[in-house]
Amino acid sequence: MAKDQTSKKIIAQNREARHEYFVMEALETGIELVGTEVKSLRAGGVNLKDAWADIDNGEIILKGMHISPYEQGSIFNRDPVRPRRLLAHKTEIRRLAQQIKLQGYTLVPLSLYFKHGRVKVELGLCKGKKLYDKRASAAARDAKRDIDRALKQH
Repeated sequence: MAKDQTSKKIIAQNREARHEYFVMEALETGIELVGTEVKSLRAGGVNLKDAWADIDNGEIILKGMHISPYEQGSIFNRDPVRPRRLLAHKTEIRRLAQQIKLQGYTLVPLSLYFKHGRVKVELGLCKGKKLYDKRASAAARDAKRDIDRALKQH
């Protein structure tokens, strides 16, 4: 396999995040997990719907992500919704902390995937949408669908 090609296997996506927020920037981070959590991820037992990230003491902590307990696991299974540390460079963490503090952005996980055998989280620096923004997005999506349908027929 060539170096420029990346082998990504998507585990889960947070589709609701793109509906609820404007994604200003996306960042790839690693995540600190234990073995049974990785096995559960390979089986697809994860929910990103209510997850968000916070910066505490210079570390990015992912909260609210539910990883189902591994079926064949024993005492090594951890709490399904425990806070998990995300791995990023200090400079990136400081820059994100500044953006959150000054401009009121939120860190939301957009997707979870395997990249070269390691679990990665795509973290989005997001700004909340108002109700009229959501309506405008839906109207634009419907208009695009109608245009594509009309072009396909002709």
